[in-house]
Amino acid sequence: MRIYLQIPAIDEQPPRYCQFVLQEDLLGGWTLIKETGRQDGGGRIKRDYFASREEAERALMKARDAQVARGYRVVFVQGEQVR
Repeated sequence: MRIYLQIPAIDEQPPRYCQFVLQEDLLGGWTLIKETGRQDGGGRIKRDYFASREEAERALMKARDAQVARGYRVVFVQGEQVR
């Protein structure tokens, strides 16, 4: 699953983005990849590991909700819809 969020450009600065990707690893665990940055440059990447899909989905939704509360808008969702 992938969720891409963006906050509009402010003044001369390019828009900021935030992307969350949920992936199953080879050992049956799950990785939540969080990438944030500005549209014109590189971003920061953080990976969190979870033993179950349910834990990873809860973390994904919590991270998404936190960014929406900060003013980001969901632009793109790919994969299964999660509550």
